[in-house]
Amino acid sequence: MRPISRMAALLSGGALAVLMVSQFATGAERLAAANPRTAVLKPASAPYIDGHTHIDQNRPEEAVQLLLGAMDGLNAAKYYIQTEPYGPDNPTAWDADKILAAVKKYPDKMAALGGGGTLNPMIIDAQRTGNAGPEVRKKFRDTAERLIAQGIVGFGEMSIEHLSLPQSPVKDYEYAAADSPLMMLLADIAAEHNIPIDLHMEALPQTINTPTEYGPPNPPQLQGNIAAFERLLAHNRNTKMIWAHAGSDNIGFRTPELMRGMLQRNSNLYLEIKYDPGFPGKDPPVADGKIKPEWMKLYSDFPDRFLIGSDQHFDPPATGPLARSQQNALLLDQMPPDLRRKIAMENAQRLYSGKR
Repeated sequence: MRPISRMAALLSGGALAVLMVSQFATGAERLAAANPRTAVLKPASAPYIDGHTHIDQNRPEEAVQLLLGAMDGLNAAKYYIQTEPYGPDNPTAWDADKILAAVKKYPDKMAALGGGGTLNPMIIDAQRTGNAGPEVRKKFRDTAERLIAQGIVGFGEMSIEHLSLPQSPVKDYEYAAADSPLMMLLADIAAEHNIPIDLHMEALPQTINTPTEYGPPNPPQLQGNIAAFERLLAHNRNTKMIWAHAGSDNIGFRTPELMRGMLQRNSNLYLEIKYDPGFPGKDPPVADGKIKPEWMKLYSDFPDRFLIGSDQHFDPPATGPLARSQQNALLLDQMPPDLRRKIAMENAQRLYSGKR
């Protein structure tokens, strides 16, 4: 009698099933089943790519395993992991070098963007000091080229209008003009290497008083930025600019109408869909579990310009649900098949393929 048959004779059906799972399940499946945060996930009907996630940089190996378990539970094909964006005064700033070794072990399942902990502070500092001279520009370019040599596939998460929010792990306020000299330089570097920039920017068509719910360190006024952003997009049309968090608006101006106009005028602009059920914001794309008609029409009218960017944080010490990943995966299943295929897979593949 073969060993497995002798065991079968001794074990109950339930115990045998557990044994079979433990012997033949993939590592990710075992991980998903063992972790209560991933065991409850519901899979999307077809594979998809999430272009915007974060991991715990201090525990990258554990975070990557949590991410793999989530990918298996959600039927995800690939995740793009971004560094946090920082200003120049934050002592906890970090960049892709802290996570690349762990990420590179799974090249078919994940890749890393960088610049949030090195380039972003330089952009914010140059805005504050007015110094974007030759020495600063050389240091900036050298830093960007070093990150590319290390293996990043894009610049992100960059941030030129980042509110200090109660739910955000980054507590500093960050601002630089979208068309500042270093942002223009970053656009050129990204175009030279044909890699995208993933940008966090609250939408502000004009300067406003800061909403009362956002106290210090946020400033009393927020500067208008849409015109400057369009100048940045026009500066180099070969730059692939991904505007993060479409559907997660903290101010109230980032409507489907505003984004429609920007997509019409700027062929190199792409948008990441984010729905956060815990913090839905001012104009979320979902109501009562359904994609709103105006958002679905925007996706349908620009099917080649959207991708998923859940902004999920994979932090092993935490115990909360992976709600952003779950909701953004299921959101795709409400789309018509052709639209779903583009937003779920093809657009991200094209953006990160190195092809124009």
